[in-house]
Amino acid sequence: MIRTLKVLSALLTYPTEELRAATGELRDALAAEHLLPPAHRRTVTALIDDLATRDLYDSQERYILLFDRTRSLSLHLFEHVHGESRDRGQAMVDLIQLYEAAGFSPTASELPDFLPLFLEFAATRDPAEALELIGQPGHVLEALRERLARRNSPYESVFAALGALTRVELDQEALASLRAEPDPEPDDLEALDAAWEEEEVLFGPAAGDANNCMDTLAAKLRQARRPAPGLVPTQSGPRPVIRHSSRA
Repeated sequence: MIRTLKVLSALLTYPTEELRAATGELRDALAAEHLLPPAHRRTVTALIDDLATRDLYDSQERYILLFDRTRSLSLHLFEHVHGESRDRGQAMVDLIQLYEAAGFSPTASELPDFLPLFLEFAATRDPAEALELIGQPGHVLEALRERLARRNSPYESVFAALGALTRVELDQEALASLRAEPDPEPDDLEALDAAWEEEEVLFGPAAGDANNCMDTLAAKLRQARRPAPGLVPTQSGPRPVIRHSSRA
């Protein structure tokens, strides 16, 4: 169990009284594991302190404006990878199968590509497998970090920490594509409406041409379904349920 990933997962969930009550545990988990470099541990701890002391309704409003209202900051990974294309459905299936192959079943309350859920799952893997897994959408995480940094958001620290943990070589072409996408502020209603406008769903050969550069993550997820050496997935009895929670 990688508790640091559980902490980062919890910090990206909707702020609640439960999360505020757990902030002491989150600090202790980061300090005990010593997985993050000191500079990143300090900035993540600053976010924890912010959530512990800020008015809860202010924290909730900020979260909604950032992650629910602003499409360019969506915490659903495939929103940035596939948009509304038909490939998104298959990628969801692949990700669910990845969870199930490891003996877990995600809750029905969240889509499988919800980043806190994805990190919660990664936290259950051995360190090498976990870091390789979260490094796969590294270009998406970096784009989100840059967008949050432009807003001077303390949530930027979580994405910077994930980048520091994985230290993967980013897909620069995919990252450049994400950087070129609109990134409106949540109070720019006209731009937000345009960003959330339903995209054209393409069928036939043109669909593949439109999404070839963004298929890498789904392909890697298919590869990742292979059990890690020495890992025997649970075959009998009820599957554990992955729940993203504030408890580290």
